[in-house]
Amino acid sequence: MKIQKILVPIDFSEESLVALDYAIEFAKAFDAVIDLMHSYQINPGALVPYGPAIPVDIYEDLRHAATVELQKVQKRAQEAGVESHLHLSQDVPASAIVDAAKELSSDLIVIGTRGLTGLKHILLGSVAERTVRYAPCPVLTVGHEA
Repeated sequence: MKIQKILVPIDFSEESLVALDYAIEFAKAFDAVIDLMHSYQINPGALVPYGPAIPVDIYEDLRHAATVELQKVQKRAQEAGVESHLHLSQDVPASAIVDAAKELSSDLIVIGTRGLTGLKHILLGSVAERTVRYAPCPVLTVGHEA
């Protein structure tokens, strides 16, 4: 198997940063490129149907803030000598990850997982689980204690 492109979804949790560290090691071993991606989403369903429209400025501010934070994370890869690219999405995280993997022709996805169980898992779901289920390439899940 040849790994040239590694997709690393970043939600800025400790688990996603641990996943990045794993991806960096894979990238160094395979001379691969890392695609860092973050999905930010404002849930319009949380607003009442007759409520005010979300101002465009909020989306722009959110995208700018996400870009700044993702650039900080990118420095980890740069300091390790690994080429990386930034990608942002406004889509639902699991869908955004799967779509990005397809569009970028990713060979591997390295994703952090919190390992939620019970009611928290039922209520919050699992982005990692949905990613594994629908990804077009292998997925390595990494927990905090990895």
